[in-house]
Amino acid sequence: MKSFTKMGALAAIVTVMLFSAGCGGNNGTGSSQTNAPTNNQSAGGNQGGAAGNGKVVLGFSQVGAESGWRTANTDSIKESAAEAGFELKFSDAQQKQENQIKAIRSFIQQKADVIAFSPVVESGWDTVLQEAKDAGIPVILTDRAVDSQDTSLYETFIGSDFVEEGRRAGKWLVEQFKDAAEPVKIVELQGTTGSAPAIDRKNGFEEVIKDNANLQIVASQTGDFTRAKGKEVMQSFLQAHKDIDVLYAHNDDMGLGAIQAIEAAGLVPGKDIIIITVDAVKDGMTAAAEGKINFIVECNPLLGPQLMQAVNDVLAGKEIPRRIVTEEGTFTSEEAKAVLADRKY
Repeated sequence: MKSFTKMGALAAIVTVMLFSAGCGGNNGTGSSQTNAPTNNQSAGGNQGGAAGNGKVVLGFSQVGAESGWRTANTDSIKESAAEAGFELKFSDAQQKQENQIKAIRSFIQQKADVIAFSPVVESGWDTVLQEAKDAGIPVILTDRAVDSQDTSLYETFIGSDFVEEGRRAGKWLVEQFKDAAEPVKIVELQGTTGSAPAIDRKNGFEEVIKDNANLQIVASQTGDFTRAKGKEVMQSFLQAHKDIDVLYAHNDDMGLGAIQAIEAAGLVPGKDIIIITVDAVKDGMTAAAEGKINFIVECNPLLGPQLMQAVNDVLAGKEIPRRIVTEEGTFTSEEAKAVLADRKY
């Protein structure tokens, strides 16, 4: 529970002295408070909370709105917070770490019960996370990890296994070109420089293809996870490299931007250039169903329900896993076509 003002504290003391015999030592929140975090009164918004209205207050800092995946992720968190009865304080970082740090400090000042965020980049969080810890406010990471060596600075990380996503993309490519006698020229559209998905999806992909000498990455550049930047960088790839065989894009939006550049160059996406992307949002799945994307590795954005459950568990003093991995699949063009009508994001 948040600290009282001096006058409020005095009033509380007087009340306890007058009515202690009738309270029996229970202040109405139940007797099992010893394992609950000190910055909140109880889980599930039953009592306490920075809002002062009995609701649990969740401060959430989002990376931005750079893609269809991110929009679906934001919607899931907002809808799930409302369903859980939480008060959500939401901040859009516009892909800038300094904005996220400022938002987290604002949540601390507002005495949020829990802080959650999806880090723009992996590094540089220890100072602000220590500030949250010192304030007694638990922190939950969603979608992206941080590289802090002090894992006590956060409760858990909820999200995909980005390395495995890269591996899945690489395994499909290796199978497609297992009999290739000539070099296979690959260009790569990386995500935001320094971000966990960009680093891990690249590492996982390279880990798998490195044993096939014919699979050669001839160019790799960031597209910042945006459609516009994906188109721009793909245009430069097409100008600099002849006979590109494969595009590996770290998300659907960059891949969709690249498709525009490929078509503008008079080439057929999915045929003249094999395209692999990650996310499986509806726009990407539509392009796959049309044969313009050959293979998509799913990255599920609907993390809201898992986040709200983790918030409840943390506030209840329950022990939760340090890593919560979401379940995901992969889609060829035909598989995308089969499930497109029922796609929720």
